[in-house]
Amino acid sequence: MENNKDNQSNRKKEQLEEYTQSDAGTKHTTDQGIPIHHDETTLKVGERGPSLIEDFHFREKITHFDHERIPERVVHARGFGAHGYFQVYEPLSDLTKAGFLNDTNVKTPVFVRFSTVVGSRGSADTVRDVRGFATKFYTKDGNFDLVGNNMPIFFIQDAIKFPDLVHAIKPEPNNEIPQASAAHDTFWDWVVNNQESAHMIMWLLSDRGIPRSFRMMDGFGVHTFRFVNSQNEAHFVKFHWKPLLGVHSLIWDEAQKIAGKDPDFHRKDLYEAIERGDYPEYELAIQVLTEREAQQFNIDLLDATKIWPEEQVPLQRIGKMTLNRNQDNFFAETEQAAFHLANIVPGIDFTNDPLLQGRLFSYLDTQLLRLGGPNFHEIPINRPIIPIHNNQRDGFHRMTINKGKVAYSPNTLQMNSPEMHEEKDAFMPFKEHIEGIKTHKLPQSFSDHFSQARLFYYSLSSVEKKHIIDAFHFEVGNVNDPSIKQKVVTMFNQVDHQLAVKIANGVGVKQPEETENQAPANLSPALSQLNTPMKLKGRKVAFLLENGFNHKEVADLKSFLEAKGIVIDIVSEQLGAISSDQETSISANKNYATTHAVLYDAIFIPSGEQHVKKLNQTMESKEFILNTFHHMKTIGSCFDANQLVNQQIKPSFKDSSIKNSEVGIIQLDDQLAEEQFLTAFSDAIKVHRHWKREV
Repeated sequence: MENNKDNQSNRKKEQLEEYTQSDAGTKHTTDQGIPIHHDETTLKVGERGPSLIEDFHFREKITHFDHERIPERVVHARGFGAHGYFQVYEPLSDLTKAGFLNDTNVKTPVFVRFSTVVGSRGSADTVRDVRGFATKFYTKDGNFDLVGNNMPIFFIQDAIKFPDLVHAIKPEPNNEIPQASAAHDTFWDWVVNNQESAHMIMWLLSDRGIPRSFRMMDGFGVHTFRFVNSQNEAHFVKFHWKPLLGVHSLIWDEAQKIAGKDPDFHRKDLYEAIERGDYPEYELAIQVLTEREAQQFNIDLLDATKIWPEEQVPLQRIGKMTLNRNQDNFFAETEQAAFHLANIVPGIDFTNDPLLQGRLFSYLDTQLLRLGGPNFHEIPINRPIIPIHNNQRDGFHRMTINKGKVAYSPNTLQMNSPEMHEEKDAFMPFKEHIEGIKTHKLPQSFSDHFSQARLFYYSLSSVEKKHIIDAFHFEVGNVNDPSIKQKVVTMFNQVDHQLAVKIANGVGVKQPEETENQAPANLSPALSQLNTPMKLKGRKVAFLLENGFNHKEVADLKSFLEAKGIVIDIVSEQLGAISSDQETSISANKNYATTHAVLYDAIFIPSGEQHVKKLNQTMESKEFILNTFHHMKTIGSCFDANQLVNQQIKPSFKDSSIKNSEVGIIQLDDQLAEEQFLTAFSDAIKVHRHWKREV
């Protein structure tokens, strides 16, 4: 029997060997064996012109990539969606003829899908990753898809590199490890060989890579688009989503613990907020440049690895999106939602950004396989709110039943119907003059890979800089090949020498030679999350209670916080009723097995002798306090509970001279009136983190 098994195994091995090969030391060809000279730039009309569809290598490469996964998305596999509406503040007729941006009375329906990029559908929400922020506007002129991320730039400048980027950052193919992580050899090998990624790496390793919530996360269109008005005048435009709750992040230890305790943390946060009527709101903002201003601008507008600093091109807030309805069926809506950059309406147009040009092909091609054919636009979540009239017929999963025998244009049998719109009402590409020789080159203006990475780093607070360094230590520290680690240090020495030295020290390689990195002439304060709005609405506070808690303290604070839109959970050792000192009771909806300190923005512990004694005897309650302290969140306590808190946190204080109230430890005692305590506690929650505990 064993011999038979061995023979079967050997035969299978022999079958596989026929198809096993190594690419090491070989020359690059297409799938047809055609030798290839260019694999990093698409064929274009001139260095800054549009990409050409005749680039057979690009089409083959991106088509193969688009069809590599079924039925899961190749990237952005783990997503979560919600419905809502968008309303413009003032007509923008001087900039665009787009109808939904000119009628202030119309609430344009939207569907938004948030996502992580790298992980599979079963990965956790809180991994370090770029987050997708895709919005489908169902306008009266058809669907407009604003397909963006929570970072304003991207890793690459040309779409032909996209398969290589994703292959590098995905789990390594020999062992499918690691899941949803960039902390491995192949990704960092790709980074050091594609130094245009430097700016995006700084964003990814910053706090932006681990957002607190989808509700507290920026969105960006990434690419430069055009607005075109009724006079056929064009302006360059960048799109931004700005959450009204501000932009806030997790910290790394917290994110890792949440991934284990509640891998659906971001999904639940969004779903529960909408269910309780705490609707997430985002303002749509734009940056605008005229054609003349663009020519004089010191940044190439077609380079997707660059931002337009807000201090140079201010944001104009033009409208607000409100998410007010959860999906009814996750698969039918979120999973079957098909976003496509080429879904565009009159008044908005593309530019020759080589990353954008490639994506215009890729999105549609991907949906053909993932959603079973060319009729995915008929799936309810993808259908526009206006009727569809054209001569496209049949195919997999056709839902429309077309009448009549005419399916062509022009025709006389149907009076040439469906007829064309007049030019003023239709989508018309901007009449841009283009000429140039066919070339695979990118313009020289794309060659600066480090100045904006430096601007980003220098514009951050000391705390945010420290987090980037810590992230480098984790990500690059998990690289096995020491030569790749050394190349990472050399690469980021071009951003900042001290940054590179700290990376080298943390990952165990040689410090780089000192280099002169010219500091930015002007910083961009808008890049720091510490300058974001701070709001209380939607924060979560855990009340740690056991039998004998002070009823008045709990009732007063609970009423005060809930009036400000704060969500409260009652956490105890056991679920169910807990008695107060006045023999009233409150129900614990969470226990230490079903929740954790990392899931809250603050904790509160009232006084009460029996209650405090029980907490002091419970390991989980003391860990709750310590975790909240180490993650720099607000802690509130009263009278005899103050001693319990102080016993837990004092050994961790780096500076014993710091007063509790200076670092978000708000304590009610004989020196502080109750009204002052209530205000001080809510104000401390509002600042999100108390970074003085860390630095």
